[in-house]
Amino acid sequence: MAIFGPCFAAVLSVVSFLLVASAVPLDVSYDERGIKLNGQSRIIISGSIHYPRSTPEMWGDLIKKAKEGGLNAIEIYVFWNAHEPLYRQYDFEGNKDLVRFIKTIQDAGLYAILRIGPYVCAEWNYGGFPVWLHNLPGVELRTNNTVYQNEMKTFVTLIVDMMQKHGLFAIQGGPIIVAQIENEYGNVEWAYGNNGKSYINWCAQLAESYGVQINTCNGYYCDQFSPNNPKSPKWWTENWSGWFKDWGMKDPHRTAEDLAFAVARFFQYGGSLQNYYMYHGGTNFDRTAGGPYITTSYDYDGTVYMYKGKQSCFLGNANQNQDFTVNLMGSSHTVQAWSVSILPDCYTEVYNTAKINSQQTVMVKLPNEADDQTEPYELKWDWRPEHLESLHHGVAKGALDLSKNDSLAGKVITLHVHTNGHIVHAFVNGKHVGSQWGTSDHLEFIMEKDIKLKHGKTNWISLLSVTVGLQRRGDRGPVDQLVDVQGGLERHEEKGLQHGWRSHNLPSNRLFVWYKVKRNDPMVVDLQGLGKGTAWVNGHNIGRFWPSYGEDGCTATCDYRGAYKSDKYHIPRSFLQDDGNKLVLFEEFGGTPLHVRFQTVTAGTICATTDEKMKLPTGICGSYTRGSCEAPNTLSVIQKKVGQESCTLDVSENTFRPTGCHQNVSRLAVEATCDSP
Repeated sequence: MAIFGPCFAAVLSVVSFLLVASAVPLDVSYDERGIKLNGQSRIIISGSIHYPRSTPEMWGDLIKKAKEGGLNAIEIYVFWNAHEPLYRQYDFEGNKDLVRFIKTIQDAGLYAILRIGPYVCAEWNYGGFPVWLHNLPGVELRTNNTVYQNEMKTFVTLIVDMMQKHGLFAIQGGPIIVAQIENEYGNVEWAYGNNGKSYINWCAQLAESYGVQINTCNGYYCDQFSPNNPKSPKWWTENWSGWFKDWGMKDPHRTAEDLAFAVARFFQYGGSLQNYYMYHGGTNFDRTAGGPYITTSYDYDGTVYMYKGKQSCFLGNANQNQDFTVNLMGSSHTVQAWSVSILPDCYTEVYNTAKINSQQTVMVKLPNEADDQTEPYELKWDWRPEHLESLHHGVAKGALDLSKNDSLAGKVITLHVHTNGHIVHAFVNGKHVGSQWGTSDHLEFIMEKDIKLKHGKTNWISLLSVTVGLQRRGDRGPVDQLVDVQGGLERHEEKGLQHGWRSHNLPSNRLFVWYKVKRNDPMVVDLQGLGKGTAWVNGHNIGRFWPSYGEDGCTATCDYRGAYKSDKYHIPRSFLQDDGNKLVLFEEFGGTPLHVRFQTVTAGTICATTDEKMKLPTGICGSYTRGSCEAPNTLSVIQKKVGQESCTLDVSENTFRPTGCHQNVSRLAVEATCDSP
């Protein structure tokens, strides 16, 4: 893997613990079959929701929808740098209120899986480490280093004590059934040598001081994962349901069929805990986005499970091109390519991952009513320039004196800059001469620009660096190799800009300029036309924008067969105000705000399909084609449901009448186009 590749590990040296007590409301234990709650083995289906990437007002609805989606647990990362941004100064307020979030999970009747880290990766800035930790004398991160280990133990103990104080562990009657420290160390342990082995042993001892240790798996597929202890359960803490996006990267999409295949195959091979990562992704507010550039056997086989005289069967086909017919206990079963069939009695198929019921909603942006006019609606922007001398953080300056007779004076020469982080703007004598940046998979680059130097005076060469998220991991060595500690523009804030605003001569394609506008209606902002920068709404930093750098990826036409690869501004309501909303932009690259529009995002088309067995409707959402075997009442039955918020249909001949082709109705495809509200 490249140093800035995904947070991937097939087998992870991670440590989990279960708190043990003598008298408890819920007895928690585990063996090789899985986790046991009050002596009963439980299958855990969980999903990751990152509380700092949403707001408290959203939590209840998100968790309610997760429960309605079939989950019985929520998995949580704890972000050290969010809670201790400055040494021994803690923040558990607002969207960092960890206790409130876990209590919301408990109120919904779900379990919680707490991943304390304190290194989490999670595409979060610096992998969750606070920058002050990097600056402690003598510190080395994630290795056998006393300075780091003392700080790690202090933070982990703080979180554990907090959970105990509020009675949130299952043994106290709370929702937390599992907790974890460290994360994905198997990727980097080799880089630390013997110190890495000593460190992971220390982590194990720390975990044992709380309870019991196990190791887990992260990845797209974990069916072949085996715990390091044969008496430990097989747990999948991160099933990557999609992928994060880098600036300039295609939008990644993983098909529902492939995801279902991976989950079914994991349980087919003895898994007992599976977590969708992410179930809700949320937003990288402020500068929380990690770095750099963050914006997810071809064989077939059968498995029979016997328990107390009863048997169930899984039929798996990992060939991505061919269907196979399997003879099982005297009956033939056809298993489609890249799918798993589940037969509870080993005779009747009740589920196949290639035939899942799914719904796809195609979201569209509609113009805001104020913008939907015959004449283009122009926003009333104010602006103010930003001067290079105020961007003192992250600026490297050099002086060069040339005499009148110097051979370089007045001639075109080349400014050569060799760097690896992440964006560089070059100035000569205060004049911008060029900008350049790397890519998410290749940070290092060389910028060369032709310049002229003046004779008889001091020539100033200034290089302004910009960080697009601090490194979140390290495959080639320790993660504490900062690329560039908070480049100049990344330290800029919207606060304090009370003076110097202008309402005339709005600039276009100017570097380093502030824009602001006020609207009285709720906003969904389309920032097309801008270059790169940061946005604030009513003083809340909603993160970076870079619309000039990106491309579309796989959509509904994706084939679910074959192993998944990821080649491919939300504004919370609580940020908005009834008396008007102020949008402030800092434009770094020189775009124009004239194309910015406020829009409403709504469902444009909704498509749903049921079990696909026969040659009925074909195609994809947006271009379905009638099949050769159609029930006569299909359209009329569906039309009666139009206007309802939700509905359930019995997909059978009882509902739609016989097809006339001597086959039961086996697939229903519905496509509805939604009128704008």
